[in-house]
Amino acid sequence: MPVITERVIETYDQPSTVATPGVAASDVIVADEAPCNRAAHAAAGSADVLPVHVAIIMDGNGRWAKSRSLPRVAGHREGARAVRRTVEAAIRAGVSWLTIYAFSSENWRRPAGEIMDLTGLLRRYLRSEIVELKENGVRLRFIGDRARFDRDIQTDLAKAERDTSINTRLNLTIALSYGARAEIAAAARAAAAAVCAGRLDAGDLGEETFERFLATAGMPDPDLIIRTSGEQRLSNFLLWQAAYAELVFLDVLWPDFDQPHFEAALAEFARRDRRFGTSRG
Repeated sequence: MPVITERVIETYDQPSTVATPGVAASDVIVADEAPCNRAAHAAAGSADVLPVHVAIIMDGNGRWAKSRSLPRVAGHREGARAVRRTVEAAIRAGVSWLTIYAFSSENWRRPAGEIMDLTGLLRRYLRSEIVELKENGVRLRFIGDRARFDRDIQTDLAKAERDTSINTRLNLTIALSYGARAEIAAAARAAAAAVCAGRLDAGDLGEETFERFLATAGMPDPDLIIRTSGEQRLSNFLLWQAAYAELVFLDVLWPDFDQPHFEAALAEFARRDRRFGTSRG
């Protein structure tokens, strides 16, 4: 039977206690509630308990491998299998948008051998999973500085986007060579260039207009961000877009992440009282 555990939720104001179904006590830590949310989501808000957009910081591959005396690449391989399980879980749950943080801009600083392993896994993923993703109605999109990858990978990324472009069942965005600060800086440069070229009036540059220059233009902001491995930070992931997201931190290492963990995070999201900056009498 499912294990029901009580854990403390640390919020900006004060701790509270909830019951978390579906996973063992060591696997669940629930995070800080954002103090407000985007007005555009207010109407759906708490009435809709299923998040439209779930984003995941996949963390713990190296620790998973180390705990088993395996090379780090073994953890990354198992992490790729966890991605497949998570896509299936998102489809099963009815989530419309899923974004995963696969490779950060900071990851380029890792040893050359590990980068070769990671890019090799990316090549295999792009060539082995696309047919199934396409058949399952998944639309793929990639954000980040893809120019840093080898030309063949850039070609495969573009092909995957083209081949799945008409799908609507699940919008899967994979962040590769991505850093939120770089994304915001690039958006600021693009907005400034538009103003200088006379295509945009500086007085019209509000939040909604600025968002059109982000890599995520056209995507809804994440309602729920999940991070595995017990770490409790965003690590330069979707910093602009995460302003109003609910955060759920899980102790489980990413290669062990499975449908029950995904469902537990969704259940915690459903318990949150999302006020979007308003008060309720």
